[in-house]
Order: sequence, then C-alpha cells, then structure tokens
Amino acid sequence: MHLNRILVTRTYETLKSVLFFCVLFKYALKAQRHLRARGIVLSVREFYRWIAQHVITVALRLPAAQRKVRMEMNKAKLDIEDKLVPKGPDVTRHLVLPSEGQSLDWIISEMDKMDKEMNHANNWKQGKISGAVYHGGDDMERVIVAAYSKYCVSNPLHPDVFPAVRKMEAEIVAMTLKLYNKPDGAGTMTSGGTESIIMSVKTHRDWARVVKGITEPEMIIPSSAHAAFDKGAAYLKIKVHTIAVDPYTRKVDIKAMKRAINPNTIMLVGSTVNFPDGNQDDIETLGKLAAKYKIGLHVDSCLGSFVVPFLEKTGLSEGTGGKYKLYPYDFRVPGVTAISCDTHKYGFSPKGTSVIMYRDAELRRYQYYVYPDWAGGVYASPSLSGSRPGALIAGTWAVMQYMGSNGYLESCRSIVTCARTIADTIDSSIPELYILGSPPGPVIAFGSKHPKVNVLEVGDKMSQRGWHLNALTGPAAVHIACTVSAAFFCYALLC
Repeated sequence: MHLNRILVTRTYETLKSVLFFCVLFKYALKAQRHLRARGIVLSVREFYRWIAQHVITVALRLPAAQRKVRMEMNKAKLDIEDKLVPKGPDVTRHLVLPSEGQSLDWIISEMDKMDKEMNHANNWKQGKISGAVYHGGDDMERVIVAAYSKYCVSNPLHPDVFPAVRKMEAEIVAMTLKLYNKPDGAGTMTSGGTESIIMSVKTHRDWARVVKGITEPEMIIPSSAHAAFDKGAAYLKIKVHTIAVDPYTRKVDIKAMKRAINPNTIMLVGSTVNFPDGNQDDIETLGKLAAKYKIGLHVDSCLGSFVVPFLEKTGLSEGTGGKYKLYPYDFRVPGVTAISCDTHKYGFSPKGTSVIMYRDAELRRYQYYVYPDWAGGVYASPSLSGSRPGALIAGTWAVMQYMGSNGYLESCRSIVTCARTIADTIDSSIPELYILGSPPGPVIAFGSKHPKVNVLEVGDKMSQRGWHLNALTGPAAVHIACTVSAAFFCYALLC
C-alpha cells in the first residue's frame, strides 16, 4: 500500500515535471523564433514599447488623466464636427422617415442642396487629389449608370435567378487573370482590396492548417504592406512579423524576411506597387523563398491594378535614366500563389469591386465557406459577403468592355508619364526634396532632405492651394497617386 502510494506520487511528480518542461520548451521556442525574426535590438524596442503602453494604460486610469483625455477628445470631436457636419438654421436634417414618399425631383434637389451645404465643389474633377476617385470620364460614367440600372436588383448569391451576373463575374475574373499571365488560374470578385487581402490570408491559413498541420499560423510582411494584412491577421488570429524596407530602395529586406521564416509560417507578402511610396518589392526573390519553404506568396497589386500589366506594352516598364524599372511580379514568377487587383482603381469600375486571384483552383477552394447543416438549407459563399450587389459586377464588366486593352494602354501611358514627370521635376528642380525609391507605377512620394524643410508642412501648403495629397509617417513624406484627371492637370502642379 505504502509502495503504491510512493509510485503514484513519483508518477504524478514526473508527469508534472514533463508538463512543465513541455510548456517551458513551447514558450522558449516561440521566444527563439521571435528573436530570430526581429533581432535583439528590435526585440528590445518592442519590449520597451510594450512596457510603455502598459504604463500609459495604467496612468490613464487615474481620475485626473481621464478628465484630461475627455477634455481633449471633446475638443477633437468638436473640431471634426465643425469640418464635416454642417450646422445652422438653413441646414435640413432627415432623421425620421417621411410620412409620404418623396418624388424623384425632390430627392435630386435635396441631394444637390446637401452638396452645397457640405461645401462639396466636385474639386476632385480638377485632378488635384491623390487617388480616392478613379474617374474614367463622363462617357464611362454613363456606361456604368446604364449597366447599374439594368442590374440594380440583381444578387449573385442567387445565380439561378441572375445567371447573366454569374457569367459576367466569371468573365471579369478570367480577363484579370489573363492580364496577370495566368489564364488557367482561379479567383473571385470581392468588395475591395481589403477584402481581397483578407480572403487571401484566410485561404493560406486554412490551406496551411489542412496541408501542413499549422495551428499557430504566422505571416511575414514588409513594413510598406497595406494595413489590410494586419487587419486580416487580427481577425484570423495570425501572428505578423513586420520586416523593415531598405531606406533607399524602399524594397523589403530579403535577408530579414528569410530569417523570419519558421515552421509556422504560412505566407510571405510583397507589393507591386505599395501604397505608401509606390515602390515594388523584389517579387522574384520572394518567390524563390516561398518555393523553397513551400509557403504562400501574396503579391498585392491592388494599387498596381490595371496600370502595371500594361507598362510592358507601353515601353515604360524598362524605366528611364536607370530609374522606374518594373521587375517581374505576376504569376510568371514561380512561387507566387495569389495576387490582389482592384478593378475599382485603375480599372475605373464602380467603387466596391476587386479581384483576388490564385495560381490554381485547388488553392481557391480554401477560400470558400460551406455550411451544409443549416436549418435553412446548404449555405455557401465564396467570400465574406453573402448577398452582393450584382449591379457592381455589371458595371465592372461594362467598363472593361468599354475600355478594352487599347483604352487601358493609353490610360497607363498618360498616368505613369504624369507620375514620372512630377518625380523628375522634383529631382531636378527642388533640391530640398527627394523621391522615395524608384517607383515604377502611378504613385510617387517625396520627402525632405533639408533640415529646415518640413515635408508635412509642404503638404499643408499644397492643401491651401487646392491639392489634396496623402501624408506619410514612415518616413515623413507626402505621396500622390496619379489618376487620369491628375494627368490632365499634371503641369498645373509644376507651375
């Protein structure tokens, strides 16, 4: 009896020790991988930030601090309301449904009135705004309206009811895959670049779980990658390793990218072109890494859109003066598994459309959601949304047919020529400023190399002159995403 008790005690102690060392090993392995990916200096900085955040969080719980925060938040709220919310006796607010329905004439009149109340002067038509509105012209607007009107009640969730919309969606994906040199690939439409990116992250996560048994997924992205990757990782519980870009080339550090790869890595990310400064990552080398370690590689071309696929045909892909060269980026690069492309940017389609493409249909399968046991019948959807506006699909299809390859070729030529003209003029005529990297596409960013010139103040001064550009923080810079409208007014910026 006594011997049995001793054996049980020893067994319990042994199991406890084994469990302790298993847990210790697990966290030690995580720490080692984190340290390997980040390096000692960056890890120390991250730890310092973590401590600082916790100290600030505790400090903000003090009554005096909370009063100060409330006061500052109220000030900010009032400032935003003054800028964005019209006030006064002449401002009509519609907060309750009318008893009787209004006429179309009244509705249009009221919309015009709201535009005036909000000081909306359609200044985006002057081309003095960075990106935001990718307008293909008044004729194209009429094409979109006609298509939208014809399919305004359609919903691709019911392809048996709206087979034409299903056909148009498939053709949009096929045409976009052809542009990115994978006609036998697969893809779906989404509501925009953010959803395309999140769908790709979800697809690679589920693929890695089934094929590689990864239950604690991690992905590696450049610091210049779109915030949608971080958003998707937060939604899908994926650890993100953010790798710095070279301060001169603006390309992600490949050696650091490789160092961050571990058995839990599901995918790498590269951009053609990135949002902050319009530069391109080294997709070919990233593709080699992805192929070597048998992981995914997503190329974000949401902003490259329908510009970068036409650069080669315009002769602009080789750049000029040793600058602006476009390097391989699409499915011709081995290792690339997914590409996102926004049709609602330089494809000029109505807002709310994008395409996520995959190298093959087998990978796309992991994007789909199917629930066969629902009381309402089998539920299946290809992306986040259930019901979707078929009118947007029709509008996109109509625009692509209206533009054709030659139309996109000419828009690419004018937009990229505009961007490079601005960049070259800054380089040659404004010694206090410099262009970040060597952007091959429609986006350029400039920073200050003079200690007395604050580039963000330059952006503010331009705003006062009617130009609405984007301020950047890493490093401090200002960028412009050139559009068709901007191309017409390119030289107005230089005067």
